[in-house]
Amino acid sequence: MPIDRVRSLLSQPFTPHPHGDWDLMHGAPPPATGLTPAAVLMAISDEPEPQLLFTRRTAHLKRHAGQVAFPGGRQDEGDEGPIATALREAHEEVALPPGVVEVLGTLDPYRTGTGYLVTPVVGVVPPGLVLRPDPGEVDELFHVPLAHVLDPANHLRQSGQWQGQTRHYWAIRHEPHLIWGATAGMIVALSRRLERLP
Repeated sequence: MPIDRVRSLLSQPFTPHPHGDWDLMHGAPPPATGLTPAAVLMAISDEPEPQLLFTRRTAHLKRHAGQVAFPGGRQDEGDEGPIATALREAHEEVALPPGVVEVLGTLDPYRTGTGYLVTPVVGVVPPGLVLRPDPGEVDELFHVPLAHVLDPANHLRQSGQWQGQTRHYWAIRHEPHLIWGATAGMIVALSRRLERLP
């Protein structure tokens, strides 16, 4: 999908889903109270075949070690909302300059089973940026074609055991990487939002 198409679609009015993106995969959402605010940056490179930026988190982290993710994290007291959080975290994690990001908008907050309320921030960045992963948080940076991750044919429903219960989640494979869980759920939410707009 061309960047101009994404830019045009996200600028149109949109009625958020009443439960955010949680019930795309889980049914009833957890309570909103007590969740920690966080934000991630879905950074799309502005090139003929747009690419979406991902990180693979380091193996020693206490939460989400080794998982594929978007740059992002919890909201600090000094952040002026989720967009500021996403831009700050992307700068800290991968040295992405906030000033080069054209913010297109945000998606519905995503409620995670680990206690976070994550706002996905969609932005466009210039191609060819020289990014540097913070070795304390990020093992690897990579890009996947936007068309691949937005294609519903690549959205796989998976299940597994977590805390003694069967949990269902989304997964998107792009060898050699498997994008799953909240990160894949946010991509599915973006895909479905773009599909519903004229």
